[in-house]
Amino acid sequence: MIGWRSKAAAVAVAALVLAGCSSGGSGAGPSGTSAGPKSLVLGQFLAQSTFDTRKAEWGNRALYYQAVYDTLLRGTSEGTIEPYLASAFTYNDDNTVLTLTIREGVKFSDGTALDAGVVKQNLDRFKSGGGAYATDLANVKTIEAPNPTTVVLTLSAPDPALTAYLSREAGLVAAPSMFDAKDADTKPVGSGPYVLDSTASVTGTKYVFTKNPSYWNADVQHYDTITMNVLADPTAIVNAIKAGEVDAAVLTDNNNLDQVKASGFTLATAELNFMGLLLLDRAGKTNPALGDVRVRQAINYAVDRPGLLKALQKGNGSVTAQVFPTSSAAYDEALNERYPYDPAKAKALLAEAGHADGIDITMASTAVLGGAMFPLVGQQLADVGIRVKWVDTPVENYIADLTAPKYAAIPMQLETNPDWQLIQFMLSPTAPFNPFKYGDATSEKLIKEIQTGDEATQKAKAAELNRYIVEQAWFAPFFRVSAAYAFDAKDVTVKLNPRNIVPSLYDFTPVS
Repeated sequence: MIGWRSKAAAVAVAALVLAGCSSGGSGAGPSGTSAGPKSLVLGQFLAQSTFDTRKAEWGNRALYYQAVYDTLLRGTSEGTIEPYLASAFTYNDDNTVLTLTIREGVKFSDGTALDAGVVKQNLDRFKSGGGAYATDLANVKTIEAPNPTTVVLTLSAPDPALTAYLSREAGLVAAPSMFDAKDADTKPVGSGPYVLDSTASVTGTKYVFTKNPSYWNADVQHYDTITMNVLADPTAIVNAIKAGEVDAAVLTDNNNLDQVKASGFTLATAELNFMGLLLLDRAGKTNPALGDVRVRQAINYAVDRPGLLKALQKGNGSVTAQVFPTSSAAYDEALNERYPYDPAKAKALLAEAGHADGIDITMASTAVLGGAMFPLVGQQLADVGIRVKWVDTPVENYIADLTAPKYAAIPMQLETNPDWQLIQFMLSPTAPFNPFKYGDATSEKLIKEIQTGDEATQKAKAAELNRYIVEQAWFAPFFRVSAAYAFDAKDVTVKLNPRNIVPSLYDFTPVS
């Protein structure tokens, strides 16, 4: 996922500051030589906005957090959720009580002990901390630590995604010394495999992490030093690759794949995100026109999906009209044909809705999504009478404005998670990417049935929900992005994470 979990989640976008690329290794090239300490240099297109775990996001920022913090559970490259700081986890029969066994003997980098009481404090702080992803724990009613090695989460209702959240932002565990620290945004104290070297780092530009000598799981410490250089735009990333200044980097578009391959880098690709318009104000609170389903459907008919895929991604990806991933039981290939490019149909729907003279919509634009998209989409909408006023927005403000909510509709690239995570991420009234808290009787009934049903019911109702939101035009997806992660296979081996285009930090290993 390019990872606007910002949430945002998430998503959630911090300032992108053009970074100078420094080697960080011993010897020639980023990774150094076999004779010296092993180092890894990664190109990141997002700077770290904060190390305060209450405000944590995943996606492209996962690597920053994984360097210095442990999570209670761990998401593997095989797509499974396994024990980590919690050495075991079990549910009761009705999936409303989750019991975590906390690993013994773990210490934070400041020397203090990690136990169940500290884990409880972290979970409580995350849930009540006001971060964009605090809703990860929305179904957690109580958190208890009956003894130093046990944490018990009692849920108000089953949450099929809870263990996944505990392998991500909600499961991060920080030292108590950070709780009231004024420098918590920039000085992390965790139990993770690395420690931030503040003297060698430049906030917003370069982050240097050194091996934690007392880490409890040396098997995942593949490097002595990891440097993350922030590269502000696609050109900067490609230039760093061509110059041999990074070992690996996420590519933010597909316009330079030939140059990357010519530089000797290997590309790992996956369609984990969709690009499109989030039609957020479905009740018409700030833009009454969007409260009419015919207007939202008109927007869908107005966009030339195949043309946009070719123009913006050189055809690398798949046209889609739905946000559920192809791996989901909810996915229906036929739904991708629901809104063929039909400007005449779009105009007719606008007229039927009482807008024969067109409508006006203000949307944000931002460089990180690629400057070419905005004039193309704007022109296609203008051709049917939908006049867009673009507001150029710094990337560090984009997600905050989206989730404020500030815009009735907005272009975005979002991850497509497994069903319940996707629902909690962008569909339910409490979802961070549903900032107007929209829901109706049909969607809320289906969501409840998915939450509480058995596996067969969950799959059937997710398919119903997918069909419903496509028909109601909650979104106007353009295509699924074939996101690419580039790495120098001569020096580093990378395993992709099936839920994130950015691999887990544990899955970068040096070539012997």
